[in-house]
Amino acid sequence: MAPSGAAPERSASRQTRRQNAEQGFVASKVLIDNLQKVLVDLLELQLQGKQAHWNVVGKNFRDTHKMLDEIIIDARTFSDTVAERVRALHGVPDGRSGTVANTTTLPEFPHGEIDTTETIDLVTERLEATIITTRGVHDEVDAEDPTSADVLHQVIERLEQFAWMVSAENRTPATRKKS
Repeated sequence: MAPSGAAPERSASRQTRRQNAEQGFVASKVLIDNLQKVLVDLLELQLQGKQAHWNVVGKNFRDTHKMLDEIIIDARTFSDTVAERVRALHGVPDGRSGTVANTTTLPEFPHGEIDTTETIDLVTERLEATIITTRGVHDEVDAEDPTSADVLHQVIERLEQFAWMVSAENRTPATRKKS
């Protein structure tokens, strides 16, 4: 014990700042890679949503334009949540434009003005591609880290809701059977 007024004794085994910051659950490379797949598709969904938002024209423009904003905001929020989850698990998310362009599962969005009807179909296709990616890694993520799977549940739930709502814009009612 240090005498009164003296500096406290320090242990020779004191941890460094890096060691203190790196305690806790550390994800496997597979878990980080799976979360990275979701991250790049969410980033690409956000970018393509903005491209569609800027270039949509035609009937029901205003509603389509506003709906795209909702998708963009949620994709941005989810991408940040997934990237921060990767960091919390001691991984390094990669959201660089080259990485996103080279690894996304989403097809490239067409250039130029696009009619609202076609925009609806293109956005639905991209939402579904992001859902497929997220569902495709879900079980493996859940097996290693249920907390990360909870994040994916939120992504899936919201994107499936968007896919349903967006695709409904171009659907016609199913015929009813007469009794």
